[in-house]
Amino acid sequence: PPGRASLIYAAIATNLDALKEDRANSWGRRLSVATSHDELNALQNELRNHGLVVLGFPCNQFGKQEPGTNAEILPGLRYVRPGGGFVPNFQLFQKGDVNGDKEQRIYTFLKNSCPPPLESFGDPKRLFWEPLKVHDIKWNFEKFLVGPDGKPVMRWAHRTNIGTVKSDILKYMREQQNLSMG
Repeated sequence: PPGRASLIYAAIATNLDALKEDRANSWGRRLSVATSHDELNALQNELRNHGLVVLGFPCNQFGKQEPGTNAEILPGLRYVRPGGGFVPNFQLFQKGDVNGDKEQRIYTFLKNSCPPPLESFGDPKRLFWEPLKVHDIKWNFEKFLVGPDGKPVMRWAHRTNIGTVKSDILKYMREQQNLSMG
C-alpha cells in the first residue's frame, strides 16, 4: 500500500526459487524472521492459524555455517543439517548478508528498528563481515517479529528458547486483538 514505503513490506528479497518475493503479499500477517530449523517448522505449524508467517534467510557470515550455493541449501537441510529428510514448511530466501557493507535491505531496516538483544559479539574470528556495528545480528537464528502493519516489534537472540519466542508472539497477538476490540 502507498505511504508505507519505509515498512518491511517495501523490502524485497529473493526466494530460493529465484522469484522476487514482495512483502506486500503478506499484509495482515505477523512475520517472524528467522533456534533450529526443526523449531522454526514447529513454530510455523503451531501459529500458522494465528497468522504467523516464518521467513528464513540463510547466511554464511557466522562461522561459515552456510557455505553452499543457493541450489545446495534445500538438499543440505534434507540430507545433512538437520538431515533425516527435513523439509522446511516456511519460506526460505536466497543466501545473503545480514551484516556489513553488503547486508540485505530488509536487515538494515530490521536492525535499525529493534534494539540488539545482546551486547557482545562473541569470538570475532568466527564473524565474517565488516564493519562490526552495535545493532548487528550476533549469530545465526536471531529472530524478529514484525507486526501486520509492517513495523518490527521484537527481536530475540539466537539462544532464546523457542518457548519464550512463542510466548512473546502469543502475548503480542493477544494485545493486538485487545486493541482492535477496544
